[in-house]
Amino acid sequence: MAIKNIFLLLALSLFFGACAGDAAEKEAGDSSTNDGAEQVTSLTGIDADLAKYTSVKLTADLNALSEKQQQMIPILIEAGKVMDQLFWFEAYGSKNQLLESISDAKFREFASINYGPWDRLDGNEPFMESYGPKPEGANFYPTDMTKGEFEALELEGKSSLYTFLRRNESGEIEAIPYREMFKEEVEKAANLLRQAAELAENPALKKYLSLRATAFETDEYQESDFAWMDMKDNQIDVVIGPIETYEDQLYGYKAAHECYVLIKDMAWSERLAKYADVLPDLQKGLPVPAAYKQEKPGSDAELNAYDVIYYAGDCNAGSKTIAINLPNDEEVQLKKGTRRLQLKNAMRAKFDKILDPIADLLITEDQRSHITFDAFFSNTMFHEVAHGLGIKNTIDGKGTVREALKEHASALEEGKADVLGLYMIKQLHEKGEITGDLKDFYVTFMAGIFRSVRFGASSAHGKANMIRFNFFQDYGAFKRNEENGTYRVDFEKLEEAMAALSSKILTLQGDGDYDGVGQLVAEKAGIGPQLQEDLDRLSSAGIPVDVVFEQGLDALGMK
Repeated sequence: MAIKNIFLLLALSLFFGACAGDAAEKEAGDSSTNDGAEQVTSLTGIDADLAKYTSVKLTADLNALSEKQQQMIPILIEAGKVMDQLFWFEAYGSKNQLLESISDAKFREFASINYGPWDRLDGNEPFMESYGPKPEGANFYPTDMTKGEFEALELEGKSSLYTFLRRNESGEIEAIPYREMFKEEVEKAANLLRQAAELAENPALKKYLSLRATAFETDEYQESDFAWMDMKDNQIDVVIGPIETYEDQLYGYKAAHECYVLIKDMAWSERLAKYADVLPDLQKGLPVPAAYKQEKPGSDAELNAYDVIYYAGDCNAGSKTIAINLPNDEEVQLKKGTRRLQLKNAMRAKFDKILDPIADLLITEDQRSHITFDAFFSNTMFHEVAHGLGIKNTIDGKGTVREALKEHASALEEGKADVLGLYMIKQLHEKGEITGDLKDFYVTFMAGIFRSVRFGASSAHGKANMIRFNFFQDYGAFKRNEENGTYRVDFEKLEEAMAALSSKILTLQGDGDYDGVGQLVAEKAGIGPQLQEDLDRLSSAGIPVDVVFEQGLDALGMK
């Protein structure tokens, strides 16, 4: 890895020194029987850790693609592999040094799934004795840097999405742009995107790939984000670059590298397109005072369905993403809106292998008929659409919501999207825009909480899920049957809880209330003993927590 040489040895020695401790067709069918449950329950240690995941092959129908489009796929996957390499360094450090130090094949496999020696589905707890807690700032900051030291720094670029902070030979902290830290890698990624651009027959895709290539070399991504928003009818798509800030749990400032290579389902996307047009009216009806909904969602928002054929980096670590809402740039969102990408093949796999079996165990029998894939797809889809609602800038001059809420911003934003997604479904159902039984969406939503909280409370999504579960429980939105351990949704109270939590989150965001969000997280983001007992029952029944992918050219039949 081409990392600025003057800092390499110092950065890695600081990181590894601090990390060393003292001492996402029911495949679960057979294992949900008593014999299977006993077998899974008997698993311990690394075997139990690996059993949290079930393998899924990522495939798609490539027959509708032109020859040049098919030629682009290996190039984009190769660019994705570069993103994977960069994310390893951001999350941990040297991938090769870690994996080569692990003699046991099972531990090595689990480290690869987690991009480091910390279990992402278990609160980032180390799963090898020789490692201590994961640094909150991952590898973006010096591990000996305190928050006080950071706050006192008068350093240009310290809060940038695209810089590492490192100590120089004098012990002073400096900001190193990604384009310098990863000079050789970003040059390789840029060249690959330009090769793909030469093959692109869609003018908008060609423009985006060219601009994204330049962005890797300059750390200026906004122009390529606007170009990505302008793509409308391309069948091949790629989400690539430093994008989400979940990995930085110290401040939520630093963006981590990732890549999705995607094939657009043109028929499904056409059916979904109408929902993007309803955002302005839904914004007006949000259950908060006018000041908290004064921003107008971008008018170019899009909603499309895809088959994903390759994950790399941040999106591939631990629990896997099944829907995307981008760009994150607030200015782009306000001017253009966002694009919502539903990854339907990955979504279907999680429904069949995880959500449906969970419902069979934890949802009361007479409500299980309300668990449907269509409701799961819609709940997930409107979660992403709901990111476009609410407010991006605080109402009292504290800057953007992300800046004001710091490390809590991602968790609260995910919580907002969850509850406002359900709010949108209710509103659209009342207008006749969505048909079907509203109870399907509510019960599937409840089962989805059980699926998602198993990702652990350390991630932004995990914290958001726990806040919602505990808040809804306090409102009586569901009740647990003590005799058989199943849950029943109270539909009227769920709607009350939905409105109350929506109002609370939108107000906290608009006020930029860092302390208030911290209190909400402290009070509501934990997993209680009863819930943990029920989650353990899912593991004992052999129901996986998430998926790992068999992916690449072999899986696609391109070799």
